[in-house]
Amino acid sequence: MGKEFTVIIERDEEGFFVGTVPSLRGCHTQARSLDELMERIKEAIQLCLEVEGELALEQLQLIGVQKVAL
Repeated sequence: MGKEFTVIIERDEEGFFVGTVPSLRGCHTQARSLDELMERIKEAIQLCLEVEGELALEQLQLIGVQKVAL
């Protein structure tokens, strides 16, 4: 079995889904649908790992996401 990565998914003001992989510096992509986003994020992860190798993996573990009201 391969490695698993956490992906944070947001929607921008134009309606695009934006996926970010916190454990891979600079690893993000966008798409019009969630299905397309998941295919693109897999490609982005593979490219990040090819370019940076194991050095691309940071030693950070996502703990959670919180909303803060001001």
